[in-house]
Amino acid sequence: MILLRRAKSVVGLDLGSSVVKAVELSLLGSEPVLTGFGRAEIPPGGSLAEAVSAALATLRGRTKRCVSGVGGQSTVVRYISMLPMTHEELLQAVRFEADKFLPFDADEVVLDCQQLSAPVSADGESDGNKVPVLVAACRRQLIEEQVRVIEGAGLVPIAVDLDLFALANAWDLCGLQEEDIALEPGVPQRAQALIDIGASRTSINVLRGAETCFSREIAIGGSDMTHAVARRLGVEFFEAEAIKRAGDVHEVEVGASIAPLLEDLANEIALSIDYVEHHEGVEVSELLLSGGGSLVNGMASSIEQATSRPTRVWDPLEGLRVNAESLDVEELEAWAPSLVVAMGLAARVRA
Repeated sequence: MILLRRAKSVVGLDLGSSVVKAVELSLLGSEPVLTGFGRAEIPPGGSLAEAVSAALATLRGRTKRCVSGVGGQSTVVRYISMLPMTHEELLQAVRFEADKFLPFDADEVVLDCQQLSAPVSADGESDGNKVPVLVAACRRQLIEEQVRVIEGAGLVPIAVDLDLFALANAWDLCGLQEEDIALEPGVPQRAQALIDIGASRTSINVLRGAETCFSREIAIGGSDMTHAVARRLGVEFFEAEAIKRAGDVHEVEVGASIAPLLEDLANEIALSIDYVEHHEGVEVSELLLSGGGSLVNGMASSIEQATSRPTRVWDPLEGLRVNAESLDVEELEAWAPSLVVAMGLAARVRA
């Protein structure tokens, strides 16, 4: 325990629309260890700040250093082509041309970019001298509001990431990504789709090797399904959520109420997979589900049927050492699929 107290640590804080999730990762040498876990639901009429404080109280973390995430309509991710240049030159060029691909005024956002590995299309040809660049932007107002909540809870924000990219960081943290394999020209490279089904939205991040090649958010989530159950059964939202989670209670009514949403979500995911395979010359070999919505009865099978791809729920704790003395392992494992974003945010402890 003395070593854990001295270890470098980071809290990953997932500020969901209905639940706040927090995890603490600590480095023992180069090995990340999960040393804290907390969650708190945001009740009807409750505040985000109160939920953050409640989650941190159960976390019982050793550090104040925090990484949080943003997503939704206040964020934008674009993939563009640019001539090769240094990161500083690239960032300046992207800011100069931001009005071409951002729906916001450039002065209203915090913006960053990253050059990606040059893709090879399905016919084995690259895009001339240009390189693919990932551009991410978030409204400055959202970040400032989030920072105020975090600082008000006594934490020190060291970074704000996009929830979309936290998925890939969590996948990398577990060491489960496929190795890059040199392929002959014309042979599609294998890719994996990480799909996090949250309360208000579903995030998709397709990884080619260890690198993002496509990302998207779909405005369908677990809360939509809960509202459908509430309308069908004539109950309040919190009652419908409990019924939805129970599974075997009102199973027929729950299934009938959420079926149209499951179909819509599965079809949107299928369209995304078709798009990335056609434009990036990859073959998506597997879909990995996470988030609270991934546990909805029939979710994995509906997506698998719509995409004709193997689909399963994955555990962000797989391959990760857990300090059982500092947290409730049984509760941790029960909520594990919903912790992917928080884990990916805390993965910055390795930076």
